[in-house]
Amino acid sequence: MDVEVSCLQTLLYVLLIIVSLALIAVVLLQAGRSAGLSGAISGGAEQMIGKQKARGVEAFLSRATVVLAVLFFVLTLLLGYFL
Repeated sequence: MDVEVSCLQTLLYVLLIIVSLALIAVVLLQAGRSAGLSGAISGGAEQMIGKQKARGVEAFLSRATVVLAVLFFVLTLLLGYFL
C-alpha cells in the first residue's frame, strides 16, 4: 500500500511541476491590461465600461489560464491530502 501511495505522490508532483510551468508560461504570454499608472487611470475605465471582448489568442490564453489555475489548486489539494 505504501508503494502505491508513493507512486501516486510522485505522479502528482510531476503533474504539479508541469502545470506550474505551463501556468507561468501562459501568464507571461498574456498582454498587459494597462500601460503603467496612466493606463490605470485613463484606460481602466474604458476596459471596465467598454464592450471589449477577448478574441483569438487572447481568449485562448485567458481560458488556458483559468484551466491551469484550477488544475494547480486541485493537484495541490490532492498532494496535501496524501501527505
